[in-house]
Amino acid sequence: MSWLTFVGPTGPLVSHLAILGVMPRPRSPLSRLFTVLLAGLLAGLALAVAALPGNLLAGFATRSVLGAFADLPAALRTPATPQRSYVYANDGTTLLTTFYDVNRTDVPLAEIAPVMRQAIVAIEDRRFYSHGGADLRGLARALVANAAGGAAQGGSTLTMQYVRNVLKTDPSRTAAERAAATEQTVGRKLQEIRYATALEKTLGKDEILNRYLNIAYFGSGAYGIAAASQRYFAKAPADLTLGEAALLAGLVQSPEEYSPIDGDADAALTRRGQVLDAMADTGVITAAQAAQVRAEKLTLRPTAQPNGCTATRADGAGFFCDYLRRWWLEQPAFGATAEEREQALRRGGYRVVTSLDPDVQATAVEEVRKVYAADDERALPIAAVEPGTGRVLAMAVNRQYGVGENQTVNPLVSGGGSVEGYQAGSTFKLFTMLAALESGRTLSTGFDAPSRLPTRYPAEGEASCDGRWCPANANPARMDGYRMMWDGFGRSVNTYFVWLAEQVGQDKVVEMAQRLGIRFRADADASFAENDAADWGAFTLGVAATTPLDLANAYATVAAEGTYCTPTPVESVTAPDGTRLPVGDPSCKRVLSRDVARAATDAARCPVGQQSAYEQCNGGTASGVDRIVGRPVAGKTGSSERNATETFVGFTPQVAVAGIAANPDDPSDAVGGPVQAQVIAAVARTIRSAVEGEPVRDFTAPSRELAGEPRRPEPPRPSPSPRERQPERERELPADILRWLQGRRG
Repeated sequence: MSWLTFVGPTGPLVSHLAILGVMPRPRSPLSRLFTVLLAGLLAGLALAVAALPGNLLAGFATRSVLGAFADLPAALRTPATPQRSYVYANDGTTLLTTFYDVNRTDVPLAEIAPVMRQAIVAIEDRRFYSHGGADLRGLARALVANAAGGAAQGGSTLTMQYVRNVLKTDPSRTAAERAAATEQTVGRKLQEIRYATALEKTLGKDEILNRYLNIAYFGSGAYGIAAASQRYFAKAPADLTLGEAALLAGLVQSPEEYSPIDGDADAALTRRGQVLDAMADTGVITAAQAAQVRAEKLTLRPTAQPNGCTATRADGAGFFCDYLRRWWLEQPAFGATAEEREQALRRGGYRVVTSLDPDVQATAVEEVRKVYAADDERALPIAAVEPGTGRVLAMAVNRQYGVGENQTVNPLVSGGGSVEGYQAGSTFKLFTMLAALESGRTLSTGFDAPSRLPTRYPAEGEASCDGRWCPANANPARMDGYRMMWDGFGRSVNTYFVWLAEQVGQDKVVEMAQRLGIRFRADADASFAENDAADWGAFTLGVAATTPLDLANAYATVAAEGTYCTPTPVESVTAPDGTRLPVGDPSCKRVLSRDVARAATDAARCPVGQQSAYEQCNGGTASGVDRIVGRPVAGKTGSSERNATETFVGFTPQVAVAGIAANPDDPSDAVGGPVQAQVIAAVARTIRSAVEGEPVRDFTAPSRELAGEPRRPEPPRPSPSPRERQPERERELPADILRWLQGRRG
């Protein structure tokens, strides 16, 4: 309960203002006697003033009220109280988490149970609907009671308490100004009365009551009635019962002491009884109702509101939440600086509907944990992106997001901070193919690919042929020979694509990757791209670090027939007043011609076991994807040097998904070739989940001009022996069957 101040005579009498709560109490008996006499005098004066005719009082107060209204702080005119921001999945109902410094959410008065309104008025300010902001009778009553040494009483009205709460929490004020709002001084109390009186002249009683209930502190971290209802009873304020409302109303006098969660539950019940008695005294309930509720046991349903990304409710969504927060801090709509944007997220009361699809996210999390356990030092981050919008549908990794043991807050899926990314191997051949197609070459561009291809780039070691870089095909029996883009891409022929990149120009390939959103976070990669792109011979083999999110979005650009969209984690952001902010809408532009994108897609049908529009696919490195997805799909595998990482990215017209198996903390720790089959299956099943229930859409065939002159399909080859057939079959098999076969051989 707030304390009392009253402005009286100056001079020696000021030393006795202890009864007003602004100075220490006199200690001597004589001083105490003088204090009581002074209290009686002032109380009589207050009652006399209260008895004056209303028009006389109004005339007396007009000048003061107008002066107060003129300098009324903006926060009192238009509330700027900190509120919790809510973050939802793309269905708008699945709560992912909330962000707050102060656990508060404003609600209109109509959404607060009438018994709650009645309870707070009865216990805190029963003359609320009859006074003009400062209750002279209440001041006098509290003055006499305090001076007589009885139980401490406050003389502040609900309006005065509201003023104090606003000024001490106004985010636009400095820390010193907020602290001054609770100083026990006569000047501060006088200002509080002036502001309260001015508010009563400009706002209706219900509006003031609503504002008060939305800002009052109810203990246990809950500010405002909405947060308190959830914190103590896990319900909306509209659903509060009489007993629950009485308990909450009783907390505001001493929130930490009375809180039944963090304080004294018995004291809370005693205080609840006092509120019920007050309600009975004012006639809003009967004495029988008060007695009945007083006999009820205290039943709580404590609910802690999640705060931040470590508290996300959707399994594994912490990494997506972290990406959302990083995105938020880059948006000028939320402030001029990163600090202001962070404050907006935690205090602005926004409703954020993200792009996260709960079903796709759940599938992705399930799939990555089939490959690696949560405590495994290796990781499989996966990202899913919607072509044509850039909306991020899922971000999953087997690790737990957090700061505990076997947890991490590093952005393993999206990159940033210390995470530069991972080599994605032959998935980068897409950029060489696109650059070649854009330069006028056709899908039927042929080359007799050798097992090893000497180039003009200096090199040493195993990859050197007479001092020149000399890349090799991983499987000469399946890769060597005359190849075109279709089967060169389908069989992932290194020497074909290194040759093709030389024909096009390495700098054109690097520029293509950047055009489709590949970011070079590693300093060495960024330096190559800026200064030595024309001599970056190995770029087409995926030696630059990337992330699953960048890779998925690059392939989504091809799926969208050449339309690049900036990745976004949100569907909409709405302010507390219902205004939708201009952020999160798709930001797209054409970066490829439709025909070039369609041609690249046609070749990307080959790796996944499907057939191109011109029937030029004759083998793929991930042919089992066709059976898993069961609809038109395209994609590409990638293995880095010595199988340090294993990658697969696949797409349909509706979704693109990429996954990269790696050891984020130790690039020298090779995950090994056998894990590729598991990565392929995890990504393919995530694609299947994303398109489940969606109409089947086929890819559009490229023009004859870009196809060129396809060769006739090769006649069927003799069936290979079991020994020759084993490796490719294993790449197609699910992980559990693969492990069974390996055990049988062992």
